[in-house]
Amino acid sequence: MAPQRSTGTGAEAELPEYAGHYRLESCLGSGGMGVVHLARSTSGMRLAVKVVHAEFARDSEFRGRFRQEVAAARRVSGAFTASVVDADPEAERPWMATLFIPGPTLSDHVKRKGPMAPEQLRRLMAGLAEALRDIHRVGVVHRDLKPSNVLLAEDGPKVIDFGISRPKDSELRTETGKLIGTPPFMAPEQFRRPREVGPAADIFALGSVMVHAATGRGPFDSDSPYVVAYQVVHDEPDLADVPASLAPLVGRCLAKEPERRPTPDELMRELRSVAASYDTQTFIPAQQTGDAEGQREPAPAEVVPESPDRSSRRSFLGRPASRTLFAVASAALVAGGVLAALLWPRGEGGAAVEETGARTGAPGFTAWRAKPAGRGAGMPQCANGAGRLLCLRSGSAYALDPADGTPLWRRAVAGEHTNGTPALAGGLLLLPTNGGGRMVALDPASGKPRWQRTVPGNTGMRIADDMLLVTGADGTVTAVDGKSGEEKWHRRLPGRGTPTLTTYAGDPLVHAATTSANGAYTLVTALDAHTGTARWEARLRGALRPVGSQDGSLILLSDDNASAVTDAVIRYSPGTKETRRITLPVPLTTPQATVRGDVIYLLAAGGSLDAVDLSTGKRLWHLETAVSRGSAPVVTTEYVYFSAPDGRLLAVDARDGRLLGQTPPRLGPSSGEVAGTLPSPLVVGARVYATAPDGTVFALDGRDPSGW
Repeated sequence: MAPQRSTGTGAEAELPEYAGHYRLESCLGSGGMGVVHLARSTSGMRLAVKVVHAEFARDSEFRGRFRQEVAAARRVSGAFTASVVDADPEAERPWMATLFIPGPTLSDHVKRKGPMAPEQLRRLMAGLAEALRDIHRVGVVHRDLKPSNVLLAEDGPKVIDFGISRPKDSELRTETGKLIGTPPFMAPEQFRRPREVGPAADIFALGSVMVHAATGRGPFDSDSPYVVAYQVVHDEPDLADVPASLAPLVGRCLAKEPERRPTPDELMRELRSVAASYDTQTFIPAQQTGDAEGQREPAPAEVVPESPDRSSRRSFLGRPASRTLFAVASAALVAGGVLAALLWPRGEGGAAVEETGARTGAPGFTAWRAKPAGRGAGMPQCANGAGRLLCLRSGSAYALDPADGTPLWRRAVAGEHTNGTPALAGGLLLLPTNGGGRMVALDPASGKPRWQRTVPGNTGMRIADDMLLVTGADGTVTAVDGKSGEEKWHRRLPGRGTPTLTTYAGDPLVHAATTSANGAYTLVTALDAHTGTARWEARLRGALRPVGSQDGSLILLSDDNASAVTDAVIRYSPGTKETRRITLPVPLTTPQATVRGDVIYLLAAGGSLDAVDLSTGKRLWHLETAVSRGSAPVVTTEYVYFSAPDGRLLAVDARDGRLLGQTPPRLGPSSGEVAGTLPSPLVVGARVYATAPDGTVFALDGRDPSGW
């Protein structure tokens, strides 16, 4: 039901009296996109109802963003967010109703009463960390956390206003007039790499909010939003007057690189230890973990059967752990002295292995699941090669027997919070560590180190034809031989910014793409991985993201960086220089995409999965999977496989889009932590390998999803 208007005259005639069945009683506040009213339901319940301004209600693109906000807010629930009661994004004047929360915004509080006391700051930081945990655990990134979006209720802070750009809230615009966020509270990646914005951006905003609450100003302060944007990307934050007990933690939140910022869970743990004398426990419930706080030795590895049948069982006894530290490196690769001892062997410590006798579909196949030794967080990232399943989680690399999950070797390669995607090149296992700032090469058969070298931190990496390709923020690409670790070539690409590298099965070239700052065009260069020679270059219209290749043509997605929406698939043929645009039936939010044959499969945030024929431009089928977000789909002739944030593996019929099966969720103790990118399943013959947040690696028969 559209909001009903007043029948009076003058300005008040434009104010609605009702939104749906809710009577609007008074105005709580007005912003660039709409007005927030105090309202009452038929039963008398008090609500806060946001009604969009008429000028934006007529904008179809803005309506799409409002739908996203409603969907995001509905997914989030918790003690530190405002629950959605009702909404109608399709009304003449779109509106959304949430529970009314009495209390000022943090912005108003600081204006009236000045900076907060240290104990209030700890409570605020703990509450915001809890709110972000609730938000991130369902796959939502707020993108606009700031003092005016924090309500100070009696029982703690509440985060409101989920992820919608404010057309008039910010003076800083791109040339298209679109920007997500408010510059003083935006993270560096929101300016530099808007397509890569993840949960860590909200942590940066939390740090900025805390500086504002502690000092009345931001960590980057200027009257010009353009100057603030420069400071956010290049300058160190000003933490003067932030209490000494909180300044180090706030500083970590404001780290330039996303992977160096703490997660909400880490914030809450550290706040408990900062000052137990303050009443932070009200806002920080104790976290349930499988490891004691002071535990030094890792727990035994565990492989658990997929069914109660334990008729087949054997044990695997690892050698005693060696604590000897040794440095490994080639003198040509290590500059500036002796290499720190980053690698050391660890035995399995009496790891137990169990196999189930149960079969899942194909004769002779035994499903298994393994939980290797050690503490850690996040989903293991795995690669298949050298007859082993090679994985990395929380700085620990290990190899499993793909037939039954038996541990073969394990080695610590970096700090506990280091995760990355392993890959094979030149017969070696390459592992990104230290936030991508160092590459370590191991022998996949034994886990012994072969070489390591420093690479530019937080840049793109890609393996192509046994070469490691690394991109730099200055637009350069460097090729390193995967076998020796030696640099082979180095070249600068046209355009500005860090190129995105992509490679595709059956295509011998590496595609480097750089989108202009205003999203007007994308430069694509096709490179020979061995020589760095450019085979072709193209300047294509719009903000485009390469996702696949087909018969010599490059397939790209047309993205709106400001709204994180994809509205079309682009097919570019370098031989003829022809571009074909396939408009999607419905714009998709940050989709992951895979091309197989003449079909592109798109899995969007929110769980919609679409198959589109690249030859005809028609959508073949559509499925709502109900996952908040998913990994990039892996497609075979018959099936589409993908992983969900809660550890589920799902299988869909590639021909008609029917959901065929899914595994149970496997959430770990750090279920509030959200990975920036979910690892895709691995399909090796008839087997499918996947991982889960609790550290599990598991194998199933891919030909029988109904038996999962």
